[in-house]
Parts: sequence; structure tokens; C-alpha cells
Amino acid sequence: MPSFDIVSEVDIQEVRNAVDQANREIGTRFDFKGVDAIFEQNDAEITLRSPQEFHLKQMMDILRQKLVKRKVDISSMDIKEPEQNLSAARQRVVIMQGVESDIARKIIKKIKSSKVRVQTQIQGDQVRVNGKKRDDLQQVIALLREDDYGLPLQYVNFRD
Repeated sequence: MPSFDIVSEVDIQEVRNAVDQANREIGTRFDFKGVDAIFEQNDAEITLRSPQEFHLKQMMDILRQKLVKRKVDISSMDIKEPEQNLSAARQRVVIMQGVESDIARKIIKKIKSSKVRVQTQIQGDQVRVNGKKRDDLQQVIALLREDDYGLPLQYVNFRD
């Protein structure tokens, strides 16, 4: 029976490369001369550090540009509010991995309301879709591409 998985994965190595490129660009840009600004990455979390909140906005633009160049979907970024004290400002960006259960339920609800004859089930951080015909699965993929779920979806592990 044909099946495929709906996942949301980001290549962390590409994110790491983008963060390294962004750090290099900050070191060479004229408007960051003498400013102690840096990007720090810990797994799927990126922290932007700067003396002023004004610099954080510029750093966020640099990070977005570098991620797009590395073909990382920026809709996977969960941008937190900037935190500022007297001496420094910082902002966290979390790269979302996997399909959360709330979003998975929305996906399943959308598939079931379409009356396509497939079975769906949540398996950890992904959704498995089974159907009798390959055309039904392709119809489900087309249906899901119409909506925005707040994170990039990939359709992998397609089996006949």
C-alpha cells in the first residue's frame, strides 16, 4: 500500500554554515566596527548578542540573508522577543524541527475534511499517510501545499 511521511526538517549543518558566514560578515561590515556583536549557535538555537537593540535588527537581516542563500527555509525560525539590559541586548532564534502535535492534528483534520480515501497517523514528530492509490497521495500533497501551517513541510519516504 503506497505511503509517505509529512515532516519538517532543517539541515542543522547548513544553519551552522549560515551562522559562521553571518559572523564573518559582522566582522567586516563598517557599521559593526568596534561593536561587540556575535551570533552563537547551540544545536537548533541561535543567540544574537549586541550592545544595543538597534544592532539586533541588522543582525537578524544578515542571518535571514545567509539562511536563504544556504537554502534553509526561514519560516522554520521561531524568533523570540529581544531582551535588553543596561549593557547588552540579546535575542534568541529557535529553529523548529519536527511537526508538533497541534499542527499534526490540523493536518489530519484538513486531510479528513477533504474526503480523500487515505489513512493518517501521528508517529512522533511526523505524520504518516497511507492510501490505496498513488493518485490519492498526490492529491493529499497538493491539498497540503495550499495551506500555510507556520513551518515548512516536506513529503518524504514515498513508497509504492
